[in-house]
Amino acid sequence: MADLTYKIVEHDGGWAYQSSGTFSETFPTHDAARAAAVAAAHEQRVPDQTSWISYETAGGEWITERADGHDRPDVNVEG
Repeated sequence: MADLTYKIVEHDGGWAYQSSGTFSETFPTHDAARAAAVAAAHEQRVPDQTSWISYETAGGEWITERADGHDRPDVNVEG
């Protein structure tokens, strides 16, 4: 199982949650950004159907792999 952490950070004149260098939309308050991160964390834990996914790596290579819809990450919110 993968681990995923959302960190609440100041961003673009407001607050956002960040994971692996990617920012969410900007929220006006820390509490609003935290609430959105908690909601996103709950959604990450919901099982889905197993399916095939494709994505591009940072090096430009396309990968196709089977994603087990029941292999959900352990998600934490910090900040």
